[in-house]
Amino acid sequence: MPKPRPSALVEFAPAKVNLTLAVLGRRRDGYHSLDSLVAFARFGDRVTLRPGPVLALAVRGANAAQAGVPDDNLVLKAARALAEEVRGLKLGRFTLFKRLPAAAGLGGGSSDAGAALRLLARANRIALDDARLYRVARRIGADVPVCVNPRPRRMRGIGEILSAPLALPPLAAVLVNPGVAVPTGEVFAGLGLKPGAMRGGRGRMPAPPAGFDALIGFLADRGNDLEPAANRLQPAIARALAALRAQPGCRLARMSGSGATCFALFATARAAAAAARGLRAAHPRWWVKATVLGKR
Repeated sequence: MPKPRPSALVEFAPAKVNLTLAVLGRRRDGYHSLDSLVAFARFGDRVTLRPGPVLALAVRGANAAQAGVPDDNLVLKAARALAEEVRGLKLGRFTLFKRLPAAAGLGGGSSDAGAALRLLARANRIALDDARLYRVARRIGADVPVCVNPRPRRMRGIGEILSAPLALPPLAAVLVNPGVAVPTGEVFAGLGLKPGAMRGGRGRMPAPPAGFDALIGFLADRGNDLEPAANRLQPAIARALAALRAQPGCRLARMSGSGATCFALFATARAAAAAARGLRAAHPRWWVKATVLGKR
């Protein structure tokens, strides 16, 4: 009698949104020091793992073509790196259902890698706070550590210094990507910081308030330092921001990460959904998604 196929394990890989992003300076090794408030959307990719002796990845979904060559995908890179850390690690066949646009400032690849690490942790009975997971995450990419356990946090350094989870209210949001590419390296280069240079006027960010109106005021006092440079590279980002800000009920709009995805926050999910419908009608080539930032 043939052995039964092992059951597939499933993890959600949510979109990461930088509610704020301050660039504090550029380190001597060339990396930039950041201070960012991060939240995760109730929309994202899905990663499954069917444990087995062969490590493999299949990519499916609406944006599968944007994910690139599977062998270069962060899911496999994370699995290989964890296998170097954990002797005898059980691996298997991954399937990535890609719904997020690639290279869009939403941390899609990093979130996929975080989901892969969670799946391997479940398959191998590794605790989610195991230091080996975070060592691997730091090796894979700057945004991966915060995606291992995707909850609202403050991330600092190059992404490796994480706060404890933060209590933020659910935030009705609209995500918009105008369909342009913004290379991260070019955006950071647009700041013109030489290695060792620091930016003045950046005090320690206090804890964000828990109430919606107070949080909007808190966010309005802080921005995304990469937004001007990204706008110069791709004026379509400025057009997307203007379109979001023109929507009825928009309380705040800005770019996420290094772009090109922008987001707007609304007081209600109904207002966000109405804004998304209007934006899709006016800009049918844009990627537009109404969602909520916060726990699923």
